[in-house]
Amino acid sequence: MMSIICVYNNKEILDEYLVKSLSKQDVEYELILVDNRKNEFSSAASALNYGAQKAHGDYYVFAHQDINFTKDDWLKSTEEEINNLSNVGIVGVAGKINDSLVYSNIKQGLDPVDVSPYKLDWTKAASTLDECILIIPKEVFEDHPFDEENCDNWHLYGVDYVLSIKKKGLEAYLIPTMLEHRSKGASMSEGYYITLSKLQKKHFSTGLIRTCMGDWFTFIPVKIQRWIKKYKMY
Repeated sequence: MMSIICVYNNKEILDEYLVKSLSKQDVEYELILVDNRKNEFSSAASALNYGAQKAHGDYYVFAHQDINFTKDDWLKSTEEEINNLSNVGIVGVAGKINDSLVYSNIKQGLDPVDVSPYKLDWTKAASTLDECILIIPKEVFEDHPFDEENCDNWHLYGVDYVLSIKKKGLEAYLIPTMLEHRSKGASMSEGYYITLSKLQKKHFSTGLIRTCMGDWFTFIPVKIQRWIKKYKMY
């Protein structure tokens, strides 16, 4: 069984997308909702860790409130897919492999369009994952929850998890699944860069932090890389 864990701040969107599509699934599941309409939680890591404490499933599915599972067998087929993988640390539906390209079969936006022209025919090992959907085995998450200290806002907690779990000898995977994400997912507030600077220190030895919003060297200050990217010097 899968436990779907969602932090929400808009009940209307939650009900119209995630809850509605989950109600059509053809297998049993557990839904854990963390109400953050009053801003009780200041970070995704703290809110999701809180929700995970209530979960009992074999896999924890951390989903945004505006996810639409377009296939009624999504939970069943995804669990079967993951069961066939080895050494699983975390699984996502959009991300990067070994280059700067974002790969995904999902769609996004109010009038859904492809997230990326680069499609997946089969499951791949991932170098980073988008946070719209993250799936983590229960036994892995119990030992390795999200990092609330370094990821203390709403950004990059999935990126950090991929890097951290690889250091533990586990693998990150990108699966060729289909679903819809209402948001265009292009949010990059100053909090993004603050967290990125922290992750540079935490993962300095990796040399490069890949994200779906760009790749960042760990040994060059973020402000310099932002300036370079702004003027498209690399």
